[in-house]
Amino acid sequence: MIKLLLLLAVTTILSAKYTNCTFQNKNYTEICKKVVKKGVSVDYANRFLLSPKTKKLDNRSFNLFKASKIKTHRKNEKRANNTLVKYLPKMINHLKEYKEVYDEAERKYSVNREIVAAILLKETKLGTIKPSFDAFRVFNTLVVKTEVKTTRDKWLLNMGKTNLVSIIDYCYKKGFSPSTCNFKSSYAGAVGIPQFMPNSFVYIDGYKKKVGDLSVMEDAIMSASKYLNKKAKFKKLIEWEKIPDMKVVEAQWYDYEFKHKNSSLVYSKNTKTKKSYKCFTCKKDELSYLREYAKKIMRYNNSSNYAIGVMRLAYDSYYYNSPK
Repeated sequence: MIKLLLLLAVTTILSAKYTNCTFQNKNYTEICKKVVKKGVSVDYANRFLLSPKTKKLDNRSFNLFKASKIKTHRKNEKRANNTLVKYLPKMINHLKEYKEVYDEAERKYSVNREIVAAILLKETKLGTIKPSFDAFRVFNTLVVKTEVKTTRDKWLLNMGKTNLVSIIDYCYKKGFSPSTCNFKSSYAGAVGIPQFMPNSFVYIDGYKKKVGDLSVMEDAIMSASKYLNKKAKFKKLIEWEKIPDMKVVEAQWYDYEFKHKNSSLVYSKNTKTKKSYKCFTCKKDELSYLREYAKKIMRYNNSSNYAIGVMRLAYDSYYYNSPK
């Protein structure tokens, strides 16, 4: 009799249909309503947010979001740039190996292959760095554990919510069940070889197939190219002859950054926060063309050192076999 009652209870739970977005956690209520507006069924949204996935929190990733950790990461960006220069021969071989894919990506999206390859090198060393976190768990932990006391806390919570919305929406439209909707990621929730945040899944593109996979190199190349073209408005190939010697420019930028605490490679003011910066490339005619494209790269990652690193790697790879 007890076994029969348990079976009936389990059957009832499994066959239950949800008709609203009411949760004890108000953030889940908000997430549910947002995905439903995007076309996700209420039942699917409820099953996702009530699944065992939401009970598994990632304290390790949560701790890595601390401001002190992010600050350290930004400081290490310069060191990373210097380290990655030695991978230039590997990057050249990569460009040759995937020449047909890059040909198609340049034709379709008008983004220089050297830029895309440099980004993939910086993000995951061309796919050799394997992620050890789960994107859903990373963002769900932010939503569950973040206590809003500061502006940064509010930003973290919002990032958690918006990315959970993107994950649920993507998985529903691709036909994944909540239990199979898993994305290996960095501690920050970035997915695949090009390290896309779930909010950027809309830019996923496949090479000679309809559904792209960010863990596949060909699709990573197409997806990063699409992202830069659509979101960063990268509409025309860089004419490398117009770019000054990036080794020299990079060194000058590091000196400038050291001398000026609030410095930016391309911006004099943040239009949202109104914060002012010492702009390295502003009002310098010889760097105006470089500035135009560095801005686009900073739509991928808003770090000045990230952008200068990408430009240096791309520039060097272009002139690798044909010195300027």
